[in-house]
Amino acid sequence: MKSVGIVVFPGSNCEFDVAAVLESNGVKTSFLWHGQSSLDDVSGVVLPGGFAHGDYLRPGAIARFSPVMAAVGEFAKRGGPILGICNGFQVLTEAGLLPGALQKNSGLRFLCKEVEVEVETSDSVATSTSNAGEILRLPINHFEGNYTCDIRTLADIEDNDQIVLRYLDNPNGSMNSIAGVCSEKRNVVGMMPHPERACDSLTGLTDGLKIIQSFIANI
Repeated sequence: MKSVGIVVFPGSNCEFDVAAVLESNGVKTSFLWHGQSSLDDVSGVVLPGGFAHGDYLRPGAIARFSPVMAAVGEFAKRGGPILGICNGFQVLTEAGLLPGALQKNSGLRFLCKEVEVEVETSDSVATSTSNAGEILRLPINHFEGNYTCDIRTLADIEDNDQIVLRYLDNPNGSMNSIAGVCSEKRNVVGMMPHPERACDSLTGLTDGLKIIQSFIANI
C-alpha cells in the first residue's frame, strides 16, 4: 500500500484533513513530528496548512530549521514527491526547496473564500492528471499568501514551466497571479489553495480531488 508522511509542526492544524482525504483514497498515512530526523520510509510527503511555530518571525522561518526538514530535503533530492499546502508552501520556500517567498496579502486582509485557479502545467506531481487550462475551484485561507520573487527568478520559473496554478481573479496580490509552483525536478509542489478541503460532494467542492489524486498517482 502507498504511504504518505504528513509533517506536523507545533501549530499545524490541517494534518487530520489531509490524512482523512488520503486514507479515503486508499493511501496509508502517518504523522511525522517536526523533531524527528527520518521520514519512516514513506513514499510521499505532505506539509499541511496551519501556523508552524505560531508563524513567529514569518511563516515557515522557524519550521525550516526543524530536524525533519533535513530529511525532507534529502527526500526531495532523490525525486520523492512532496506537496506543501498553504503554510506547507511557505515552509518549502523558506527551506529553499521551492523558489520565491510568501508575503502579506495586499490590503493586509486575511482571506477565507473560494477561488478559481487555472492549471498552468500538467507536468508536476500535483497536476499530472489534469490538463493545462483546466479551471479548478478551491478554497483559500491565509494572511500571507502573496507570492513574490525577484525578476530573474520569475523569468526562470515562467520559462521552465514551473508555475503550477494561477489565480483567475488574483485575491492577494501574488506576482503574476501565481497560486502554486513546482521545483525544477517537478517533484516538489507548493500551493496556497487547500485541495484537501475540496474533496467532498457534501461541501459542494470536489475539484481538490484532481490535486490529491495526481499526487497519489506519483507516489
